[in-house]
Amino acid sequence: MMRIKKALSIGALCFFNLHSAWAAEAPPIAAASDLKFALTEVAVQFKKDTGQDVRLSFGSSGIFKTQLENGAPYQLFLSADENYIFSLRDKGLTKDGGVLYAIGRIAFFIPHNSGVTADGELNGLRKMLADGRIKRFAIANPAHAPYGRAARAALEHAGLWRAIEPKLVLGENASQAMQFAGSGSAQGGIVPLSLSRTPEVARLGTFATIPAAWHSTEPLKQRMVLLRNAGTVAEEFYRYLQKPPARDILSRYGFARPGEAVK
Repeated sequence: MMRIKKALSIGALCFFNLHSAWAAEAPPIAAASDLKFALTEVAVQFKKDTGQDVRLSFGSSGIFKTQLENGAPYQLFLSADENYIFSLRDKGLTKDGGVLYAIGRIAFFIPHNSGVTADGELNGLRKMLADGRIKRFAIANPAHAPYGRAARAALEHAGLWRAIEPKLVLGENASQAMQFAGSGSAQGGIVPLSLSRTPEVARLGTFATIPAAWHSTEPLKQRMVLLRNAGTVAEEFYRYLQKPPARDILSRYGFARPGEAVK
């Protein structure tokens, strides 16, 4: 009997240690690619303030949604389109409907060697199209990237979609679209404003914010949600993202706060 009790005690201790190790492991976080710079900085500040780590993966919100529907083990999802969150909630995969954490903005980017300065009304792009100087133009893929859909809506508003559609090079996500536009693979692009807020990217060309009204049919309401399997660190990071230190970092990268008027 004593041997049995001892074995049970050892087994319980091993289980407790394994559970504690799992709970302490940095949780995997899925985040829209427009958050690449801003959220990385938030995670650094989170570790300074709490001593906790998170593992960030950046990509297309639509692709992350599909992965989560197929059992991907992310514990927190920060989407660039709140409708993806609602869809996951309706399938019973999340703890609730989540919260808005930011409103995204799109920007027109033109490389320095183009001879044109970026403008929010896309007049420079119109001129380059008329002159035949646009051979390739980068946006994220509208099929699964919210920033791609917003870019398409803005181009349609400007009356340029039909002329530019044959010249489009589509990034798998918004970050890849920025890579295409900034590397010289394209003569410009419509990309997240947030990706222009680092010196490394800003020195590649000029950016101008496109009016939010130009893509009002595709508003970039960015929502986050905890998945059913979320642990304590993911929950803590979720709460941290709603506090002033995180919100201030997001604002500095061009994101509007929920409820803030966006022009």
